[in-house]
Amino acid sequence: MSKQIILGTAGHIDHGKTTLVRALTGTDTDRLKEEMLRGMTIVLGFASLDLPGGQHIGFVDVPGHEKFIKTMVAGATGIDIVALIIAADDGVMPQTKEHLEICELLNVSHGLVIVTKIDLVDEEWLELVIDDIQQFLKGTFLEDAPILPVSSVTGQGIPDLIEALGKLCGQVKGRSPDGLFRLPVDRVFTMKGFGTVVTGTLISGKVCVGDNVMIYPAGIGAKLRGIQVHNRPAKASTAGLRTAINFQGLDKAAINRGDVVASPDTLKPTYMVDVWLRYLKSAGKPLKTRTKIRFHTGTKEVLGYVVLLDREKLLPGENAIVQFRLNSPVVVIKDDRFVIRSYSSIYTVGGGAIIDPFPRKHKRGKITVRDMQPLIEEDMESIINYHMAKSEFKGVSFTDLILMTNQTEKQLIQKLQHLLSAKKVVLVDRENRVYIDGAALEELKGITQHILMEYHEQHPLKGGMSKEELKSKLPARVTSKLFNLLVGDMIKGKMLMQDKDTIRLASHQVALEGDQSKIRKELEEAYLRSGLQPPYFKDLLKSISGSSKTVTDVLFHMLEEGVLIKVKEDLYFHKTAIEKLKNEFIEHLKTHTEITTPRFKEMTGVSRKYTIPLIEYFDSIKLTIRIGDSRRLREH
Repeated sequence: MSKQIILGTAGHIDHGKTTLVRALTGTDTDRLKEEMLRGMTIVLGFASLDLPGGQHIGFVDVPGHEKFIKTMVAGATGIDIVALIIAADDGVMPQTKEHLEICELLNVSHGLVIVTKIDLVDEEWLELVIDDIQQFLKGTFLEDAPILPVSSVTGQGIPDLIEALGKLCGQVKGRSPDGLFRLPVDRVFTMKGFGTVVTGTLISGKVCVGDNVMIYPAGIGAKLRGIQVHNRPAKASTAGLRTAINFQGLDKAAINRGDVVASPDTLKPTYMVDVWLRYLKSAGKPLKTRTKIRFHTGTKEVLGYVVLLDREKLLPGENAIVQFRLNSPVVVIKDDRFVIRSYSSIYTVGGGAIIDPFPRKHKRGKITVRDMQPLIEEDMESIINYHMAKSEFKGVSFTDLILMTNQTEKQLIQKLQHLLSAKKVVLVDRENRVYIDGAALEELKGITQHILMEYHEQHPLKGGMSKEELKSKLPARVTSKLFNLLVGDMIKGKMLMQDKDTIRLASHQVALEGDQSKIRKELEEAYLRSGLQPPYFKDLLKSISGSSKTVTDVLFHMLEEGVLIKVKEDLYFHKTAIEKLKNEFIEHLKTHTEITTPRFKEMTGVSRKYTIPLIEYFDSIKLTIRIGDSRRLREH
């Protein structure tokens, strides 16, 4: 397929944009009855032209009236070339200047200037107008662009314009089909026999008939029924093409201009963005923090306000990193361009690029612009490291990193592999591809060591802390998968030891002191002596020398050693008594298959006070199973 180019018109009202498009393509882009009656473009118009060299140009014709600047911004999204149109009888006018500023803010880098209506002026006047235009363009991206005089009425200059368009198209790089599929919607309508149709310039990726897609920010799923590229049926469309999409079973009310069509679960709505803002000299007055603004990105306009992070006000002509807080959600990725316009007395005051599509809510003075500097640099590893550090223990998913870096999947995998090998990044969740900052993991190891150190100091006779309790004491954002990775990594590094569900520092050793050894001996003798009729621990405490805390600590130590066995709350038996009973119990069940509780009571020779807890204990360790009023060996 030959290279496809999108050209957007720009310029003041009544400077002949629509008439010129009609002269070039034969298409009248003013379709609405109101447009025809008023002789003024109100909505975006579209046409196409095949150049002699084989290039195909799609035209986006924008309104020139100041009331429709937001429509102009929507139309300028995704264009490769701008045709700045200036009428010979009028010269440079207010919307000429504003449209050019918008194109610069949207990072349009290719264009030409077309002087229309030359049939209405003489040669001398035309020379003066062209000289004035050259002065106006100095310092802009169109400073060295060709200036072409034409008449859409007589056709004068049209062949030269077509030739110039061919040369300019040759300078425009074709867009890669890699990356996320995104189509900002600039028109929505219904067509008989087809249903709901949307149009837009496909700004990245590729889409095919039959694909499942999602409408953002609402997150509504839909299936593609048909595609047209430059008004021609197609099986697929790729980045840089004017595209119409026909949905299967989607109501027109479900989608609006400003929405984005993309692959399912690839984009995330956000109410805040961190940006690199260029505040125009023409803004006229300083921009103060919390000033209301109109935020334009893609084909969407939302209201919001600005938060300045490192100053009280931004002067006209200055640049800064700022945060916008928006009243409605947008879906953006890093490097997306935006334009801001003033809230009232509406005019363009600035624009720039998104540097973080999902920032935290910054508190002024709590974050410095130096902290955010990596976001405006070209080093992708620094950008990834910034987001990893920002996420702390929560981590960042691969899907979010694509939006935060504006990298293709292949590019991002390569960067992450390098960071993984350097241990700057750690993969926490393979299934969902979630990564954590390597430094955050090391910090978490330090926190874990501190928690266990304090625990061992408070409970010197305990073998360790339960995994469940340890996790509960870590920061709330530590997921189960991160916790398991943390423990596994610390065990592998010989920092921790694990015994079943108990965790301890590798350096921790239980050692009984003199008084504790004496208490242990007293406890063991008491439980050995009592056999299957031990006293409740609260009663036994009274006869053991030592504080209740020390005696309790020694008891728990004996439980961890396996010397004592807990049968129910406050009731403990010596392991010898339990093992002897267990063996008798097994022999009886092997011979008689089952046993009732009264028969078990006869076997033990103890009261129901002990019989019931003991038989339920054997159920709990899965030795026996209760069937009706009897017990049987579980394995049988």
